[in-house]
Amino acid sequence: MNGQGRVSPGSAAPAEERGCSWLNVWVFLIFALAVKAAFVALCLWLVVPFCHSSDQPSALQQQFSQWECDSAVPQGTDGGWTCCPKGWKRFQGSCYFLSSDTMSWSESAQNCGGMGSQLVVISSKAEQDFLSEQIKQSKEPKPDNFYIGLFAEKEGQWQWVDKTPYNETATFWREGEPNFLTGENCTVMHVHTKPPNNWNDISSSLKNHRICEAAAVIV
Repeated sequence: MNGQGRVSPGSAAPAEERGCSWLNVWVFLIFALAVKAAFVALCLWLVVPFCHSSDQPSALQQQFSQWECDSAVPQGTDGGWTCCPKGWKRFQGSCYFLSSDTMSWSESAQNCGGMGSQLVVISSKAEQDFLSEQIKQSKEPKPDNFYIGLFAEKEGQWQWVDKTPYNETATFWREGEPNFLTGENCTVMHVHTKPPNNWNDISSSLKNHRICEAAAVIV
């Protein structure tokens, strides 16, 4: 015979003991969910500033850790912020870098590519006006020329670095340019020429400043 207050091995546990067991399970589940939520929030906080649409150059993300963002997003996008690397200028959906040092045209193209960008391709008067204003504001000593992404492999056969078709009616050459002097197969924007017509053809071996362009990052 079992003594009072004792439960045989095959008997059910008291109701209060079963209640405590279920309470422990619920406490554990709530704790686990809270930890998971905190982990997801941490991941989003770390990752979101560097997420961008799949058509953005990944090298741009890899090269820069500091970004400047605003909430003015291009029409038709779902993102809430438009971002450029710190120190770059934004216009519409693009970021622009105006260099303070000088290189040849091929070195300039390579340098832009190393930053996940390209020498600028100018596709509208609005973009031309924006860039003309930016080069006017360049710091002292005042530079003369900025390379852009327009070149000619053969005399007179101009093309853009991204294969955008060359449209002669949408160009901004200085009066009398391009003049096709020997070796003048690349294009610069000339700081001291009144815009918008400030393009000049020069030799690719000359060292000049450069304008790099990359698509803005939408987050």
